[in-house]
Amino acid sequence: MNKFNMTAIAAAISIVFSTGVMAQSMSKDTYKADEDRIAAEYTTAKTHCDSLSGNTKDICIAEAKGKEKVAKAELEARYEPTTKNHYKAQVAKAEADYAVANEKCDDQVGNDKDVCVKEAKAVETRIKADAEAKMKTSDANQTASEKSAEADTKARAEGTEARQEAATDKRDANYAVAKEKCDALESDAKDRCVADAKMKYSK
Repeated sequence: MNKFNMTAIAAAISIVFSTGVMAQSMSKDTYKADEDRIAAEYTTAKTHCDSLSGNTKDICIAEAKGKEKVAKAELEARYEPTTKNHYKAQVAKAEADYAVANEKCDDQVGNDKDVCVKEAKAVETRIKADAEAKMKTSDANQTASEKSAEADTKARAEGTEARQEAATDKRDANYAVAKEKCDALESDAKDRCVADAKMKYSK
């Protein structure tokens, strides 16, 4: 899944959560106009997909639905710039990218397809885990800033816990990919591969 620039995505998530609270809410009229535009763009994209066939059509539909889903989530985040809405926008992007990548995996067969699906899922898991950790940390810090030193200590603990949970989710996803790749091997080589994966990801 080298088409995904994880560094850029992580940076985008960081920017979204650090600047979201400063964003200005849009007017209801602007919100409605953007909502109508998103619907129109989806209809146009869907019409284009209908002229295709096979997996090419499936990929096209996944891309159209994903773009609509992300656009709606980002619109909500602009209309009500809360950390939760920004988190939802990141989740929508991760899920949309996974849906498209998963459809593209259908062009492959056997273990190559299985690995492709696991890698796509691992990317989705990593992005969602990072986004959730940032949301929890941001919320905890905001609560602490409004309360006492005790709350500040609790906020730091919650932030640490959130990052640890994210690390666990990502490690599990990476292990799933490594283990799937082992299935392409046979006998002793497969056993060694699985053993190495378990050791690497503390399983």
